[in-house]
Amino acid sequence: MNINVKTPAVSASTEAFLKRAHKLYINGEWVDGVSGETIDVLDPATGRVISTSTAAVAADVDKAVAAAREAFDKGPWSKMTGIQRGKLISKLASRLEELADELAEIEAIDCGKPVTYAKYVDVGLTANIYHYMAGWASKVSGETVSLANPGDYHAFTLREPVGVVAAITPWNFPLVLTAYKLAPLLAVGCTCIIKPSELTPLSTLRFVEILEEVGFPAGVVNVITGYGSPAGSALVEHHGVDKVAFTGSVTTGRKIAAAATGNLKRVTLELGGKSPMVVFPDADLDRAIPGLAGAIFFHQGQVCTAGTRLYVHKSIHDRVVEGIAAESRKLKIGHGLELDTTMGPLISSAQLQKVMGFLDQGKSEGAETVIGGGRIGDVGFFMEPTVLTNTHDGMSVVREEIFGPVLCVQAYEDDDLDAIAAKANETIFGLAASIWTRDLSVAHKMAKRIKAGSVWINAHNVFDPALPFGGFKQSGWGREEGAEAIRTFTEVKSVCAVL
Repeated sequence: MNINVKTPAVSASTEAFLKRAHKLYINGEWVDGVSGETIDVLDPATGRVISTSTAAVAADVDKAVAAAREAFDKGPWSKMTGIQRGKLISKLASRLEELADELAEIEAIDCGKPVTYAKYVDVGLTANIYHYMAGWASKVSGETVSLANPGDYHAFTLREPVGVVAAITPWNFPLVLTAYKLAPLLAVGCTCIIKPSELTPLSTLRFVEILEEVGFPAGVVNVITGYGSPAGSALVEHHGVDKVAFTGSVTTGRKIAAAATGNLKRVTLELGGKSPMVVFPDADLDRAIPGLAGAIFFHQGQVCTAGTRLYVHKSIHDRVVEGIAAESRKLKIGHGLELDTTMGPLISSAQLQKVMGFLDQGKSEGAETVIGGGRIGDVGFFMEPTVLTNTHDGMSVVREEIFGPVLCVQAYEDDDLDAIAAKANETIFGLAASIWTRDLSVAHKMAKRIKAGSVWINAHNVFDPALPFGGFKQSGWGREEGAEAIRTFTEVKSVCAVL
């Protein structure tokens, strides 16, 4: 299979942005990196260089942390009222909506995702997160406490910002996953340093230009671009950082947890997933089959919550598998900037090779390919949407996070919910899951049994700023979004006065 890949024209504003010299953003200024080194940013659909970013080193991190520390300790950000912070956050959210077309173009060419999805999913959800968290800014408070001991006391709690936060984001959803961290930390009065992936730094850099435009004070948000080492590691280990909020791999998450012990900084980790989808024989297949296909093929499977393990009752196994294969044939594979594209490339040559390696290993272990399984063309990093059957829990394709458009299917015959849930829970991960049935009693019983931070019923990948998000087991620590996000960026102080 081959596709004709050309880079479509972009708007004048996006073209001008791509051509800019992208520096570091520290203390309200765009500055050169100490090393003078740059990193090529590639269009994954063509493999061509579309821009460059600055490769920060430890000395740059020191400057950024100092700026964030100054802005937090001496103001003005932490000294503003919640309403003042909320107004600025709302202004930012509205400006993101106004610039949705440009931001979507940047996200599409940088990440390889379809531009339509980038506009309505990435930018739309991002703006909603800031709108939602803007409302929280004026509602962060403690509570009065009635003490257990006798006596005359006035006791209460204060909820205060944790301080300087290092927000480290991955390459698959830069705008959204930055918002998961930045919106609540700004709402409560923290300051931060953002470290985007070196593969996809562009939308974060454009976002900070917008943040500067709407009037955020200097030092409140700083951006360090560069590699995980030295930039990311220097940031995580820095004693001037009070908390790390990270989204990425389990391997890197473990390293961050270990590095954080230096000054016992707080840590939130949103890590990998191997999300099960359980389909019962009574499921509405006309609704379920497109939903199951979307769960694995959306953004080429490069989603931490992607529905990668499908457990389907034997009585409907063949119909479901054939239906998903048919849905995959409908996908229009091409450059993300083409308006009719519904599936773009993988992020890099390395990621493509990693996914193909998993497929080779799966086939050697007995997995059967129903559809897909190959690379598409020799330009860019495209691969076919893939469905594997005859899989079992001992296979690497079933156990490990692939981060590509690969679905592993298993049939089951058992009607015992505990046994079905045990299959779904047979993983080190616990990020998300979906249940497909018309029987709401079965659905809610299964939701209680499945060990995952998000469980969706008759849907997959439903995200909302009000819903807490995070994982069980090795899928991470803590929660983002909703009221839980406010808690994770604050400390509770108890105050007791003897009357």
